[in-house]
Amino acid sequence: MIDQAAFAHALLDPALPPPADVCAWNSSDPAARLAVYRNNVMVSLLGVLADTFPVTRELVGDEFFRAMGQCFVRASPPRSPVMAEYGAGFADFIARFEPAQGLPYLPDVARLEWLRLTALHAADALPLSGAELAARLADTADLGAARLHLHPSFAVLQSPWAVVSVWAAHQGMGDLAAIDLDCAEAAWVLRRELEVEVIPVEPAAGRFAAALIEGQALGAAVEAAGGADGAFDLPAALAGLIRCGALIDLSHTGDTP
Repeated sequence: MIDQAAFAHALLDPALPPPADVCAWNSSDPAARLAVYRNNVMVSLLGVLADTFPVTRELVGDEFFRAMGQCFVRASPPRSPVMAEYGAGFADFIARFEPAQGLPYLPDVARLEWLRLTALHAADALPLSGAELAARLADTADLGAARLHLHPSFAVLQSPWAVVSVWAAHQGMGDLAAIDLDCAEAAWVLRRELEVEVIPVEPAAGRFAAALIEGQALGAAVEAAGGADGAFDLPAALAGLIRCGALIDLSHTGDTP
């Protein structure tokens, strides 16, 4: 019986020979057959990464992306047969990848692209209308203890770099050359029906929504956003969440959502 672990290692490492118990049905050279299989696997996984991270690929070019992707594949082979799940650790890998250190914003671009993919495949849920939220809030004795629950596809990207503008420019929205990369940006990512949207927001609104995702109560989320000094506009943030269909429920501390 073939040692599957040894075969998997040899499949991803071109320096390794085929396991001793591997043979070809037609008596051809196992090393040559494995090389073909190895190439097919690598090409397929690089194709998955290229499809998931197109802006990341455009920023570094095909050759660099292919070399970086090969290193990632060898370090983090798939753990699931569902290829839509492959690439979850790519942004963190880029952050550690020495040749990419000259583009410090690149990992967050990849994070944004990954959030778009996960939003696409997330579960669906019916949003609360503005009237429903207002009625729930009016019936809440302690607003600070209320918990707002967000759509399963909803996620937040917060970056010290202008990655939202970089991503948008690659969609034909804005001039890439005019972007100040040192400007911190945030975005809400959400799927509405079959369309995934990237909604630029103020960093405070990003912190607010991130706190809600973590399960913090409304009062704590406002504090996390920096609302104590009046810099955070809670009504505008709530209106934005309602407008994009992100709010799906409201509960109170101790309730089971």
